[in-house]
Amino acid sequence: MSRPLRFQRRWIGLKVLQKAKDAEMAWEAKAEEIKAGSRKHLFDELQERGLVKDVVGTVNHIRETMLRKRISAYAGVDPTASSLHLGHLLPFMPLFWMYMHGYGAFTLIGGSTARIGDPTGRTESRPELARKDLIQNLATIHYQLVTIWKHVEQAAARFGFEKEWAWRRGIYNNNTWWLKLPMFDVMKRLGTQMRMGPLLSRDNVKNRLQDGSGMSLAEFCYPMMQAWDWYELLKQRGVQLQVGGSDQYGNILTGAACVKACVANEPSVAERLPSGKFDQPIGFTVPLLTDSSGAKFGKTAGNAVWLDAFKTTPYDLYGYLVRRRDDEVENLLKLFTFHPLSKITEVMNEHQTNPPKRVAQHLLAYEVVWLVHGEKVAVETRKQHQAVYGGSNTPRNPAGLPQDPSQYVADPEQTNHSNRPRIDVKLPRHVVKFTLPRIVYAAGLAKSVSDADRTIKNGGMYIGGSPGQKGPSNVGMNKDQLQFTPAKTWDFETNKRFLIEDQILLLRKGKHNIRCIEFVSEEEWDSLGLEYPGQPYTGKFRKAMQRLAKMAQKGSEDAGSARPLENEDVVKGKPRQKNPLIASHVFMPTSRYQLERLERTMRKTPSGRGNSRGKSQPSGKRLSDEFEW
Repeated sequence: MSRPLRFQRRWIGLKVLQKAKDAEMAWEAKAEEIKAGSRKHLFDELQERGLVKDVVGTVNHIRETMLRKRISAYAGVDPTASSLHLGHLLPFMPLFWMYMHGYGAFTLIGGSTARIGDPTGRTESRPELARKDLIQNLATIHYQLVTIWKHVEQAAARFGFEKEWAWRRGIYNNNTWWLKLPMFDVMKRLGTQMRMGPLLSRDNVKNRLQDGSGMSLAEFCYPMMQAWDWYELLKQRGVQLQVGGSDQYGNILTGAACVKACVANEPSVAERLPSGKFDQPIGFTVPLLTDSSGAKFGKTAGNAVWLDAFKTTPYDLYGYLVRRRDDEVENLLKLFTFHPLSKITEVMNEHQTNPPKRVAQHLLAYEVVWLVHGEKVAVETRKQHQAVYGGSNTPRNPAGLPQDPSQYVADPEQTNHSNRPRIDVKLPRHVVKFTLPRIVYAAGLAKSVSDADRTIKNGGMYIGGSPGQKGPSNVGMNKDQLQFTPAKTWDFETNKRFLIEDQILLLRKGKHNIRCIEFVSEEEWDSLGLEYPGQPYTGKFRKAMQRLAKMAQKGSEDAGSARPLENEDVVKGKPRQKNPLIASHVFMPTSRYQLERLERTMRKTPSGRGNSRGKSQPSGKRLSDEFEW
């Protein structure tokens, strides 16, 4: 006899019900103000800023739906690269505006659709994405979105938006449903409602079929997958509106028709969603941005302007935006900033009085860097640019200013979503055999091995794997989903269970500090010329002794006839073990004081000998300051 089904019970308190009621009343009050003309409709604001190009439905229907209901919206991105670029930011801007005005806003990462590839605008199929690359892309883009959403929260407070209880946002991965969804269900619910004629009449399909390159069935079904994503978000979070780039109008139009069909043909009456006039799926696209030469905005010589600070530095991003032409900067300020239109008008008037000063371009660059990288990075980047260029576009290099802007080092502070180091790192293959605390230290997630061990034992370290399973029996991450489980100080053999494609290991410290470690061969590691924390024979003490050895050797050569330094030449005491790093019979210091004595003695005379009262050579920075005792 089968066991009866168990349903999870979730109790809703009276306080939650009261908050929901208060939020609904506040929403109705805002709607009345909009109808009375005392408050501007958000969709009108988006249109005035140029964020609306084509609409699915009608403008009046979208306005009325947004007025009557607190709807939710989403925009998606496929992780086909390891970072978002500037072009991805534009479809997200309407989401940010909607979130600040009380609507639900969600971003979708296409973990499954990325493996198919959107055929829109392409003359050939996308190259297949390796699973390890997909995992890396998922991790980096997910935490980029986390960072940007945190900055949106800060921007809302900065521009006078008071956060309310009903504000909702989130990040989803469509692997959540595609990896457990039977193909039969999709074909039964969605495939029977789609017609070949409209799909074959699309320009990208006709072009691929006419030029002879053809199109795979998987690419042909991509709009169906995108439509199902919309339907899943509608069921789970009430997402009724989709925002996309200008090339996504066909997919949004097809998706709206498919969602209507899925809602109307829900077999379970109890689970059937409302299908009234103001419950229909709607959407719009943002414009395609081009510069004065007609090139796609966000592209430079075929390379995207990345939002990852390690692919496009904040300084380069700032400089790219400062170089925008005068005839396009006003439009960009409306699209990429949260400043009121009246403020933008004032800035443009000031800009017209002295165009070479590029006031408008600097405001645009500062606000975009602020949104992507945070306030502190934006302030530092602006200072760097002013130091290099001053009040003109001619570079200058004052005394003491680093030639490379990337050499600027911010003040040390606690790691958070804005200042965490780069996510993707490489380590040699032999590190896999280390204990987990040593791997954590090598990846830069701890100050020392003991610090890593304490973090793991205190439950602050997570590893990419199936949650709820013990380490020795863990089967790793569930396919392409980004999952973490608490790390433990298990043996090194257990570490191999968490490798993805036998190459990738995901580690996370706290909420935001993540490392996507790729283990490479020893030959490749040697060719990179890198070092990792804790690498054998690379300690600071050893390097200091090697430098002292070179000083001693140079002193002996300058003297012409010098015998090897003896222990008693440096400090009185019992001779110690020979150190081949310097010379024969050289004293091995074991404290800061002894190392300073050794350094002072070697700098006094070329041969290393001399009176302790003799005048020393200028030494500059002391070697003993290079490491902690």
